[in-house]
Amino acid sequence: MTYLKDINLLIGRIIIGIYFLIFGAIPKIFRYEYMHNYMSEHDVPYTHIALILTIIIQCICSIGIIIGWHSKISAFVLALLTIMINYYMHNFWDMAAGIDQQHEMQNFIKNVGIFAGLLILSATQPGKYSLKSY
Repeated sequence: MTYLKDINLLIGRIIIGIYFLIFGAIPKIFRYEYMHNYMSEHDVPYTHIALILTIIIQCICSIGIIIGWHSKISAFVLALLTIMINYYMHNFWDMAAGIDQQHEMQNFIKNVGIFAGLLILSATQPGKYSLKSY
């Protein structure tokens, strides 16, 4: 049973880490101006600083989760970031009814699920296959 638990933790850490690295930080780096403008349209305060911090947090914490090094704090920091992103970027409650509002609500709810997974990960040990500096 322990073997299966450790394998599941490893696979889960890899998947969620890749999500924040490949679909989070890297596109923000290569499409910086677009992302800056998009965040500005959503009234993110201190947009330039917020974007740089988001990239740094997503890079460092996703790698930490993947390799299991300080994965608990990395998961918790990404959970907090996810809630901030949800509040500013997927604010469907400020939109007129329609397909765009439904799309943002779907993204908001998806992020709540990711937030929950990150909270669970932050409350558990990273497993046998990790660098284990909790």
